[in-house]
Amino acid sequence: MTIQLKSAGNGVLTTEESHVPPVDAAIADFELPQAGRALRASGHTSDAQRSEALGWMARVGTSIAPRIPRVGTTAAVTIGTLGSLAPGLLPRTPAAQGILTALLVVLALTVAGVVRVVVRRFRTAREKSVGMRGIAMAFGVGAAGVAMVRAQDWQNRLREAMGVASIGPGYWVRWMLVAAAIVAVVLAVWFGLRWAVRGLGRARSALLGLVAVLGVQFAGAPMVVEWRKEAYVAADSFVDPSVVQPVSPTRSGSPVSAASWANLGAQGRRFVAGDGGQGVRVYVGLNSAAGLAARVELAVRELERAGGFERGNIVLTVPTGSGWIDSDAAKGMNDRFGGDVALVGLQYSAAPSWVTFMFGRSAAEESARALFAAVEQRISRLPQRPKLYVYGQSLGALGGNSIFADDAEQDRRTCSVLWAGPPANAVHRSGAMVLANASDPVVHWSPSLLWHAPDLTGARPDAPLPQWLPVLSFVQATADLLGALDAPAGHGHRYGTDQGTALPDC
Repeated sequence: MTIQLKSAGNGVLTTEESHVPPVDAAIADFELPQAGRALRASGHTSDAQRSEALGWMARVGTSIAPRIPRVGTTAAVTIGTLGSLAPGLLPRTPAAQGILTALLVVLALTVAGVVRVVVRRFRTAREKSVGMRGIAMAFGVGAAGVAMVRAQDWQNRLREAMGVASIGPGYWVRWMLVAAAIVAVVLAVWFGLRWAVRGLGRARSALLGLVAVLGVQFAGAPMVVEWRKEAYVAADSFVDPSVVQPVSPTRSGSPVSAASWANLGAQGRRFVAGDGGQGVRVYVGLNSAAGLAARVELAVRELERAGGFERGNIVLTVPTGSGWIDSDAAKGMNDRFGGDVALVGLQYSAAPSWVTFMFGRSAAEESARALFAAVEQRISRLPQRPKLYVYGQSLGALGGNSIFADDAEQDRRTCSVLWAGPPANAVHRSGAMVLANASDPVVHWSPSLLWHAPDLTGARPDAPLPQWLPVLSFVQATADLLGALDAPAGHGHRYGTDQGTALPDC
């Protein structure tokens, strides 16, 4: 398209648009700058020549503008990228970092779109100009580059402290590919939906949207929930051939045990099969008995049968959501008491800890209280009473803590307790031994992290600690939760044998 100048007959020049072949347009675009230079060289221009030059400039601006994102779009992408590259607690893979970046960029783009709709009538020509878009793009690219350099420095500091290989340029190439691919897919879906809405009309689109929402709520969501439940049950029922059934009568799941090997669950089988020296290990799975009361009764009977009440020390070990009890903790307790100890655990869920924390936290609390009360009552009738301890990691710490109303009751009813990696501000700390890595996102995470720095009193400084930032620290800690157990031993949400050896005396 070109702009032609025509005389209206009264000395006034008017413009008229006409379509020309691409080759002619290219020639015109080449000739106009030459004419402009000639005009400047001659020192004088006519109105017609000036208008022709301005028309050429307008065409150039129109052709360039669509290729440069709006200022709001550039700002959204920049903000999302910078937020994702803020310092975190743990080393991340390129894929994990790319997913976080993509999610924050998509979120920022969504907010920018809403803001654009609201303030559309107030936008000025200046905000739409090519110059403003170019400045915003340059600033965004520069800011992202600086953030990448700082993020690499921070990641390498973390990795050095944790004994992990450093990252280089290849990390950022993979990060960019992952982030760009996810954002591209989301945008493709969004534009596809817009196209569908325009084709169907708003009324039909709204009706179909309502049907889709109802379908997801009443059919899709229940199907997904049921599918995940079946997956958790299948994982819990899986019998790992590398885990050998114990033959010692001091172990649940042995041939003489009332808690059969098949019904202990995957984590229970690993716990009782572990190398624990001469200590007693009792575990009751979800399928070992019907109902909480029956499982608690079976656990007490198993302690009786295995000789647990004859040991000098009994540790009530509260599992995590999936029924897992850290083998390092069990080994540390055996080392701590020289084999004169009985460990007892009661499974309350087959789902991962984060699922149980969100939707079934009460199960952890109820099972811990019921088992503790039963064991405590049985001990009270013994002429020679063993010392009673409580241990819990993560969600297990939350469940164990619920046994006691306050610190005084905790001290009165136990010899001592140990909480490893407890959720933020969720346990009684006075009189308890708390093991918390400063790099553990579980220790940091809580809704209050959005506006308040975490309380890391007593946390051991195992790695560099990022400065707390409102909102961003919450986002980073949330992202790090997914890889908390992938950290090297002694970092993140991984604790060692000191979970047992650090158990205090009475």
